[in-house]
Amino acid sequence: MQLALPGNPHLTYCSNIHPGESWGEIEVNLRNFLPKVKRRVSPDAPMGVGLRLSGDAATELREPAALHALRALLEEEGLYIFTINAFPYGPFHGQRVKEEVYKPDWRDPERLRFTNDCADILSALLPEGQMGSISTVPGAFKPEVAIDADRALIAAQIAAAAAHLHRIFEKTGRHIMLAIEPEPCCLMETTAEAVGFFEAYLFGKAGVSRMVEETGLNEAEAREALVRHVGLCFDVCHAAVEFEDIAESVAALDRAGIAIPKLQLSAAIRVARAGEDVEALLSPFDEGVYLHQTVADHGGELTRLTDLPDAFEASRQGALQGSEWRVHCHVPVFLESFEGLGSTQTVLKEALSLCREREISPHLEIETYTWSVLPEALRHPELSDDIAREIEWVRKELQA
Repeated sequence: MQLALPGNPHLTYCSNIHPGESWGEIEVNLRNFLPKVKRRVSPDAPMGVGLRLSGDAATELREPAALHALRALLEEEGLYIFTINAFPYGPFHGQRVKEEVYKPDWRDPERLRFTNDCADILSALLPEGQMGSISTVPGAFKPEVAIDADRALIAAQIAAAAAHLHRIFEKTGRHIMLAIEPEPCCLMETTAEAVGFFEAYLFGKAGVSRMVEETGLNEAEAREALVRHVGLCFDVCHAAVEFEDIAESVAALDRAGIAIPKLQLSAAIRVARAGEDVEALLSPFDEGVYLHQTVADHGGELTRLTDLPDAFEASRQGALQGSEWRVHCHVPVFLESFEGLGSTQTVLKEALSLCREREISPHLEIETYTWSVLPEALRHPELSDDIAREIEWVRKELQA
């Protein structure tokens, strides 16, 4: 659905909420949940879809019959797809995900192939005149990127994906942007690190040279094409975990000439002051499926830990006591506090306030994918009601 805000952005939720890796499994969930949500939040107007595709589903949707079935579903239900989440390649529910979610990373040719498949699918489905976006892994899991050659390779592979998007644009006129999503413990962890990578590598020699090689453009044209087709997916939860000031981060991207094709609306867990009970409070969220990167602020000094067990061990050793903790766990955006904990909802409200003032991004996507592992007290028996409640909360904040 479009919103009467600067730039008339599109608002949706991300279907990575729903389990399923094959196209058949994904289709069943879309048919089950999308009509229910639409009836509640957009009964009289088309509703946009944030489609999550796995590597297997993207391959299956290259078949004309499968793509036709998806297009028919959209037409029947009054839906349209404007963004794809191509971050998790493999299984994303019901088993250990953690750092495996970044694989294949951008050093692996399979990540490029998968992304290009998603681009072709989105190009076939994107409504006329609309820009499309594809969110993706922020390079790789940081501990696995040890040498400069890895960074250059990542930039070159991303540039190759941008070249594919450029060819789509030249052939069809459809403008699609790759949206790299900074995340704690990744190569591009913060907005500042993302800006540094773009300037040194992607918009630098490694990226521009690959773009020239792939497209035949001269260097100036190649850099212009990179700027047109690659930006950031700005996840508010991730930025909040890193204690970023949203307005400052957006301003830094503006200065660097880096677009935000997708703004993911999400909230993290916040512990205002960690005490002896911090492990007891947070243990219910340490479900063993997702990585819960934790950042603690003690008097302006940040301590970063890869997962909740690491944070618990540091706390047992007496470290981080009295500091503010922020935990990478996507919690319902409409909750300011729960189960003795707080959320970073205030940071999300700051981002939504900026959207009321000017266009931050054309695509707004709510991404609370953790419903299946959240404590039962935070969940409604009917998932579609929780999804609709999040959309309604965001829409109300944007109309404030």
